[in-house]
Amino acid sequence: MTSDFIPFNRPYPTGKEHGYIQEALESLHISGDGRFSKRCHEWIEQRTGCAKALLTHSCTSALDLAAMLLDLKSGDEVIMPSFTFVSTANAFVLRGAVPVFVDIREDTLNLDERQIEAAITPRTRAIAPVHYAGVGCEMDAIVAIAQRHNLRIVEDAAQGVEASYKGSALGAIGDFGSFSFHETKNIISGEGGCLLVNAPEHALRAEIMREKGTDRSRFFRREVDKYTWQDIGSSFLPSDITAAFLWAQLEEAERITRERLTIWNRYHDMLSPMEQRGLLRRPIVPHHCRHNGHLYYVLLPPEIDRSMVLGKLRDANISAVFHYVPLHSSPAGQRFGRKHGDLAMTTELSERLIRLPMWMGLQEVQQDRICDTLGTILGR
Repeated sequence: MTSDFIPFNRPYPTGKEHGYIQEALESLHISGDGRFSKRCHEWIEQRTGCAKALLTHSCTSALDLAAMLLDLKSGDEVIMPSFTFVSTANAFVLRGAVPVFVDIREDTLNLDERQIEAAITPRTRAIAPVHYAGVGCEMDAIVAIAQRHNLRIVEDAAQGVEASYKGSALGAIGDFGSFSFHETKNIISGEGGCLLVNAPEHALRAEIMREKGTDRSRFFRREVDKYTWQDIGSSFLPSDITAAFLWAQLEEAERITRERLTIWNRYHDMLSPMEQRGLLRRPIVPHHCRHNGHLYYVLLPPEIDRSMVLGKLRDANISAVFHYVPLHSSPAGQRFGRKHGDLAMTTELSERLIRLPMWMGLQEVQQDRICDTLGTILGR
């Protein structure tokens, strides 16, 4: 690529990662749950208010662990949006459950809480809201529905670190939540994730399942004189080297979030005239949601060819991308899940969405070029 190429994403190191990794190596404990894992756990628990934070290899494995904790049986159903990454559905399909895809809201592109109740059947066991772009779903309504029907809530807050809904941290509102620390997220460890356990009564079992079904953690805390196989489980622990990298990021989480919001807000201001001309629609963030500047997207008018726009941006050395292909339209989604309603909003909006470059260090002159180029393309 030429020097003026603007990538879609660029991972951001804080500068402390190498030192902390070296410290982990010198500690002689580089497997899971070492000193850096414990620091990360404590930070997440204090920052979100969850009862127990447990680092995992990825947000995918955090969702897998949450699905195991639900004790799902073959044929059980989990309500979720179709506009999400495959991991949201895969976690439940692997337990024999059926994803039930419900449409999204036009404003936030989040699960439409107004359509959930009609999708509930005697087999429904849980709701899995996805907080798209770090903007909270309408959790008051979703929690009320879950309580009326005795359902569990598993929040997919992969994009939601340092974001909140009415003052409550995303991921810490339902029964379980999940974070992603993939290199495309705000706070990163290359690969990595976290399970948030919000009901204290599930904390010990989650810990056991995460440790291959053993009470090994209790043994290390000297709560038992030996550890043994207690429950189903698998190996979900990331190494302490990964946790050391993550700790360098968590220490700077407030600054990273603040700077990303500055970039996000500049996009929002610059693109306002184009929205007024009807050339695109900007993201909508409800006043009761505090987002984290995770991604900036625009919705093109229905008559505009998205492939053409992406191609012309690419010709201008700007890497912009679309997002999810709706799960209900995928081969596996049709095989393993079912949809409630026609999901017209999901289909339409997913075909109109473009994500613009968004990363720490994106310069104002680069944003100017992105917005000017997009305006030229759409203005034609």
